[in-house]
Amino acid sequence: MIDVFPFNGYPVAVFGLGRSGLTTALALKNSGAEVQAWDDNETSRDRAEAEGVPLVDLYNIDWREQTTLVLSPGIPHTYPVPHPIAQAARDANVEIICDVELLARAQRLANTIAITGTNGKSTTTALIGHIMQTSGREAEIGGNLGIPALELEALGEGGTYVLEMSSYQLERTVSFTYDVAVLLNISADHLDRHGGMDGYIAAKKLIFHRQTDPRTAVVGVDDPFSAQIFAELREAGDQIVIPVSAAKRIDGGIYTDNGLLIDDTEGSQTPVCDLKEIPSLPGAHNWQNAAAAYGACKAAGVQPHAIMACLQSYPGLVHRQEALEIVDGVAYINDSKATNADAAARALACYNNIYWIAGGRSKEGGLTAAKPYFDRVRHAFLIGESALPFSHEIGSEFPFTLSGELKSAVEQARCQIIEDGTPNAVILLSPAAASFDQFPNFEARGDEFRQLVEDLPGEHIDPFEDPELFPARFTSAGETS
Repeated sequence: MIDVFPFNGYPVAVFGLGRSGLTTALALKNSGAEVQAWDDNETSRDRAEAEGVPLVDLYNIDWREQTTLVLSPGIPHTYPVPHPIAQAARDANVEIICDVELLARAQRLANTIAITGTNGKSTTTALIGHIMQTSGREAEIGGNLGIPALELEALGEGGTYVLEMSSYQLERTVSFTYDVAVLLNISADHLDRHGGMDGYIAAKKLIFHRQTDPRTAVVGVDDPFSAQIFAELREAGDQIVIPVSAAKRIDGGIYTDNGLLIDDTEGSQTPVCDLKEIPSLPGAHNWQNAAAAYGACKAAGVQPHAIMACLQSYPGLVHRQEALEIVDGVAYINDSKATNADAAARALACYNNIYWIAGGRSKEGGLTAAKPYFDRVRHAFLIGESALPFSHEIGSEFPFTLSGELKSAVEQARCQIIEDGTPNAVILLSPAAASFDQFPNFEARGDEFRQLVEDLPGEHIDPFEDPELFPARFTSAGETS
């Protein structure tokens, strides 16, 4: 746990006692701060009290006596309406920050690589962390991804924090000037929290705050919003700016050509590796992630040949297009994190000959976003509450089976592939629905799928042991339509 020594002796309010909030309160208490913590949820308060966190009802304090409010990222401080606690703090001119800002003030000598974007930031953060650690760098990975900032190890000079940063966190982190800042893409998301698209874009641009050469900005240019930001940064000329693309050649940048990663930052168009041969990075969206990770790690001083080797050993994020095993020639992909049709569409776009396990607690829009990729599906196996509604949406597009439960779906899909005689088949769990009808969370759903696959009879092959088995299962160009 990070020693937040700059707050020793100062009063600090903490509102929101989930995992990161609880860690924040404990870190501040252990560092000698005068902590006053609260959560609207009684269970969260009880858990915090059991850990020794001082609880004070923040609705009934004199905010003029406070210096700082550490506010959970999920709680609004401006749009659409400020939470009453946030409003009280603002009225008293109390600074409102998040836990990453505490890390920034306590670990000023460490290097930082920060990653943001509407999509892909978790994969890119994990990939950068994998490259840094596997290549021998001292690095910690966290922020919006997994481990809260203050649960990371103290690094000091020479170490690197690899931080996934949400737009909410960027708005509440003012002290970091990132050595490498990555913006992957921007599309409409969380607009109510930022007062519209302009506010959302402004929040994302904060990742480049105060950067000057030799600090580096790595910017995706495959959407118009990010491309405009790249043009603005390049025109200003304050920092080194590297463009990345999975859709086109880009002079002086890093791009992919039908999955081949190419480095043109030195004007040499140097091939790095064929991303189609890496099972954990399927599809054009992951190619952009890989290009950004390559650019960030090269800017951080990792040699290109080391980055290439680390890309090839990247295991992928659990539950996000996670290549589990190839069993009797059939590839099993765990994409349990795909809890809506947009996420499932990204997975469907990546493979041929899909036997699709879908269903759960449906969200607004049903399967609409996935329909452009229905031609990739050979047969669907539908589970959970949405099995029947999903079958109505599928109609006559392709055959389907109302499997009900995940175990039945796996068994039925396996039998159907044998009956069809389909080569290079993929059984893809990408539910396009939440898990709460049958599982406590998407992790539990994915864990059960993994166990079912491990228990299957037959020849099991680790896809990383023989990556040449995988390219034939990808779509012809790995591109989304």
